Amino acid sequence: MSLWSIWLVGFGVSADAFAASLTSGVKMGRFNYRHALVVALTFAGFQAAMPLLGWLLAANFTSLLDPFDHWIAFALLAIIGGKMAWEAFQADENEDDDGQGSRLDLRRLLILGVATSIDAAAVGVSFAMLEVSILLAILCIGLITLVTSFAAVGIGHRIGVRFRRPAEFLGGVVLIIIGARILLEGLGLL
Repeated sequence: MSLWSIWLVGFGVSADAFAASLTSGVKMGRFNYRHALVVALTFAGFQAAMPLLGWLLAANFTSLLDPFDHWIAFALLAIIGGKMAWEAFQADENEDDDGQGSRLDLRRLLILGVATSIDAAAVGVSFAMLEVSILLAILCIGLITLVTSFAAVGIGHRIGVRFRRPAEFLGGVVLIIIGARILLEGLGLL
């Protein structure tokens, strides 16, 4: 597999992290570079670690998780997306004034990191079968995800400052759609 192909795979697997990073930016009351970096590093870490995990486990455990990995990703994304959409309409009107939107929810972030990177483990399995340099692959995937996720937090924040509630609702819906897409692909319907 060429370096160019690895970069394309990197952009492909980072797409879900990009969308989730947008939603993290929407939830920020005030833009915080440190929080944006934590979000980007979390997604980059998971997106790089999962292919490595898949590569290490290769065919050993794939057959055990394969029947329901898409259900796991769907459930995690649907729960987080549904909660986010619900909170868009339940949020206190003064949320922006007291800075509550500026807090970083690490538990939510870690769950999103796992949920958006499950399919990257399958990529790692394919890397093992194609004899791809796993170090080069995870460096490319991690770097691409880091840069795109950081940018997405900023973009999401800019959208959220003007359109907080609709953008937060839409962000929740996007996460549910991503989960549904993963589920449909896993069921062979897409």
